[in-house]
Amino acid sequence: MQHSHPLGKLFLPLLASIVALTPLAIDLYLPAMVAIAQDLNTSLEQVQISLSSYLAGYALGMLIFGPLADRFSRTHLARFGLFGFAISSVLLAVTTNIELFNFLRIVQAFTGAAASVVVPGIIRYYYQKDTAKGMSYVTMIMMLAPLLAPSIGAALMLMWHWSAIFWVLAAYAFVVLACCLYSNIDVPRFNTSKISMAFFLKNYRQVLSNKHCRMDILTSMAASFAFFCFLTSVPFVYLDYFSVSEQLFGILFALNVMALMFGNFLNTRLVPKLGSRQMLNIGLAIGLITGTTLIIESMLPTNIWVFASTVAPLMMSLGIIASNADALILIAFEEHTGTATAVIGTLRFGSGALVGPILALLEPTNALPFSALMLSAVLLCCSYQLIQKSRIKKAE
Repeated sequence: MQHSHPLGKLFLPLLASIVALTPLAIDLYLPAMVAIAQDLNTSLEQVQISLSSYLAGYALGMLIFGPLADRFSRTHLARFGLFGFAISSVLLAVTTNIELFNFLRIVQAFTGAAASVVVPGIIRYYYQKDTAKGMSYVTMIMMLAPLLAPSIGAALMLMWHWSAIFWVLAAYAFVVLACCLYSNIDVPRFNTSKISMAFFLKNYRQVLSNKHCRMDILTSMAASFAFFCFLTSVPFVYLDYFSVSEQLFGILFALNVMALMFGNFLNTRLVPKLGSRQMLNIGLAIGLITGTTLIIESMLPTNIWVFASTVAPLMMSLGIIASNADALILIAFEEHTGTATAVIGTLRFGSGALVGPILALLEPTNALPFSALMLSAVLLCCSYQLIQKSRIKKAE
């Protein structure tokens, strides 16, 4: 049975705006990297480290705040995270030193994780068996962030200075914090244990030792790997290999992100009728067909529009796979949604961190390594779900 929320229609947009902190913090400043390097008298490589610093800080924050979300008020944790994110964004706007800049990015991500880790558990409580529907809605709204952020970042630089990006992030966090001060997003808590190392270990043991969810966790991780592979590779594939202009790159990138959003929209409509497991299988089927097509296109002389049109349904399938795998994990852990979210989030960003080194090893000269990695991720998802299917059969 679904619970209704006192905020009504504003409830999901509020949750989505909390989760959007991270994509905004990552994507808004991408166009400013060169300007930041010049201003802080450092190399572009040093500024690029700030992206890895952010991912590391976020993963660490997830690991710590996930179990705490199961123990304390989610409203308080979200407020603390938003306040910390806003203050560190203000400090990032005024810093003149690259070492301090990179350290503050860790702080910004760490506190941002405190706010966003509470969201899936809240959706799980209000949506129950239709968790995938709620997750898809939030993902769909949140996807507007990476879609619009690079253009907004570039516009802010033109109008003002790279520091404007961090002032805007601070203002955004303060606005969301103000909304959170006037709304209660708490859900029932099942844990009253004393906070100690044993508390964290016990919570993680409960999630990681659950055999029924292990394959879904690995599926979510593989889908995330494919998504990060797209983000990391697509500038090379479109700009270098297909030699498209920056403007056309923006359009193609937006089309691919919109396909991902459409996958989530489709999910909100179909998952109440078909269920998360069935939708996950549909996502895998679409992913297999389009991933294989992409491999064939990479071996033949292909038009950029044909290639990008094949990437679009592949991205759509990843949206369906990830939303439903995450929902199945959360449904299994009513009392440990925070910890389960931390496990999903840490593995997601951990798998994302692997993409760069793998691509560096492959030294791509065409689109084939990108296509091969995307198809490999979908094949991994399929193999995990086949194991899951046999386990469900044995349990029956």
